[in-house]
Amino acid sequence: MNRVQFSGVRVNSSTSEDKLFVTVIDSSAKFGWWKYLQEIWFYRDLFYFLVWRDLKTRYAQSVLGIGWAIIQPLFSMLVFTIVFGNMARISSDGVPYAIFSFAALVPWTYFSGALTGAGGSLITARGIITKVYFPRIIVPLVAVAGKLWDFGIGLIVLFGMMAYFGFGPTAQMLLLPMVTILMVLTAAGLGMWVTALAIQYRDISYSLGFGIQLLMYASPVVYPVSMVPERFRLLYNLNPMTSVIESFRSILLSTNPIPWDGLAIGLFVSLLLAVSGAVYFIGMERKFADVV
Repeated sequence: MNRVQFSGVRVNSSTSEDKLFVTVIDSSAKFGWWKYLQEIWFYRDLFYFLVWRDLKTRYAQSVLGIGWAIIQPLFSMLVFTIVFGNMARISSDGVPYAIFSFAALVPWTYFSGALTGAGGSLITARGIITKVYFPRIIVPLVAVAGKLWDFGIGLIVLFGMMAYFGFGPTAQMLLLPMVTILMVLTAAGLGMWVTALAIQYRDISYSLGFGIQLLMYASPVVYPVSMVPERFRLLYNLNPMTSVIESFRSILLSTNPIPWDGLAIGLFVSLLLAVSGAVYFIGMERKFADVV
């Protein structure tokens, strides 16, 4: 962590003596995970404020406001339905292609937005991280948490489409929070990696949009998992968003049985990304104020 020094004068009212007090937070101090988690909890109000500020500034002076959370996946669904559903005739596992693609676009739009926001979050917040101390890991996590608002709106629209196409609620929907946690964990893990790397290598920020686009076609957004050859399934499931998207379709549309094996692999990879991303981010944290 960065060295931060606070100094001031404390006045003793009984003796009228002035005493100088100094508090030092030193990078040479022994690091402890429990202490770092306590610091994150201590700065939770800052986290809430930054999330709220992110939501307010995102829709400030916008005519459509939160409508943009609906327009992006909706227009993507229309394009995919025309190009991949009608022209390319890609299989949709027996359900209308429109809702087949939209059920994938809701989690994917959250993931891509969270990853994009986290990637440039430290550069955007350079004004605050160069002046005051707080756990820097809060910054990319704010981008990940802030996008949950858009995800919730997209999910409501998806439920409306399900009612329109005749898909009713099922007991499997109780598993949706579990899959959502896996989605958030994946976004947070990759977000911490991308954020820490983007500070050192600005090429990461420039290529992030291109990389996310490639990753979309490496995920079952416009096509079903059944199109992937069986011999490549294990490698394919190493992408956690594969099991997230397929689980959304299975839970909400009953297209296929829930991919428990894919979820197990996705959970392992997501945890690995989250833990390694946090370790790398915290290890690089003391350098952020110097290179941002």
